[in-house]
Amino acid sequence: MLKSPKSRAEEQFAATQKKNKRVLAEKEKERLEKAQLVAKLRALRLAKEAADKQAAE
Repeated sequence: MLKSPKSRAEEQFAATQKKNKRVLAEKEKERLEKAQLVAKLRALRLAKEAADKQAAE
């Protein structure tokens, strides 16, 4: 049986919405990973600066 144009459009819209949600979730995951890396690097840098300052004293 043939689907109505409205039904096909609704299916395409639903598929697009699902894809958009998946892409947004992926981008958010990448953003969180980058933020964690930056936090780790910042902590390492601050620890090194503290060690260097202590060694200089």
